[in-house]
Amino acid sequence: MADEIVRIITQDGWVRASAITGKELVTRAREIHDLSPTATAALGRSLLAASMLGSDLKGERDTISLQFKGDGPIGAVCAVSDSRGNVRGYVGNPHVTTAYLAPGKLNVGAAVGRDGFLTVVKDLGLKEPYVGSVPLVSGEIAEDVTVYLATSEQIPSAVALGVLVNQQGQVEQAGGYMIQLLPGAPEEVISAVERGIQRILSVTEALSDGLTALDLLAQVLGDLGLNILETQPVAYRCNCTRDRVERALLSLGRAELQSILEEQGEAELNCQFCDAVYHFDRADLEQLISGAEKR
Repeated sequence: MADEIVRIITQDGWVRASAITGKELVTRAREIHDLSPTATAALGRSLLAASMLGSDLKGERDTISLQFKGDGPIGAVCAVSDSRGNVRGYVGNPHVTTAYLAPGKLNVGAAVGRDGFLTVVKDLGLKEPYVGSVPLVSGEIAEDVTVYLATSEQIPSAVALGVLVNQQGQVEQAGGYMIQLLPGAPEEVISAVERGIQRILSVTEALSDGLTALDLLAQVLGDLGLNILETQPVAYRCNCTRDRVERALLSLGRAELQSILEEQGEAELNCQFCDAVYHFDRADLEQLISGAEKR
């Protein structure tokens, strides 16, 4: 089943929500970064959350990035989404040791750590991006995103994320949902949402049983009736290009480029987000130096 996001609003207009299935995009992230099971779960959950938040952006070039930086051994966990929900990301330590909270439940919180911050950056094409930051509460990703939405954006929310990794390190299921109460939601609506959440205790178990993204929302919010706003495919997609890498090299300045040319005679750059490798030979570097001189 292809990865997708479904966005809805309830028929009474008090709740908006989205759900995602993302097995393929998390698998792609695992392959690119050679992730351990725990790193797969940590980055996978972050990508899923970023994708749902990104799909709510309005501008075609808008982006949102989430960075979880705790005191755990995984280091920083970063996920970036465009306004279509396509994502990319990385972790500081892709081979972090795998540990379990319970059989089959990876201890992501211990890998990320609790002493640190979740920083969210929204680039909406304005002079300055919007930056919000909240202390981590668990390092388990979903809880931290929930706190961010409630604290920085004043949106009471419920976020559930799941990545199921088997003994061979392969991604078997990945998905989640994000439910947001609109201002003034009455108590009976809140109670209906709470009852619905209790019906899905595990996202990955629900997906393993064959539920789709829309099914997840129907399970949680079906009592309120659903109006589908949009269904769209999502993927792990990096926007790096050779031109972007050339601009990054030019930003080093003529002196640094000349030093690279004299000491190494060539340069090879790996994209931080994907497995693309950009090679610049002597002639390429000389051309860049010439361009830097004209600036």
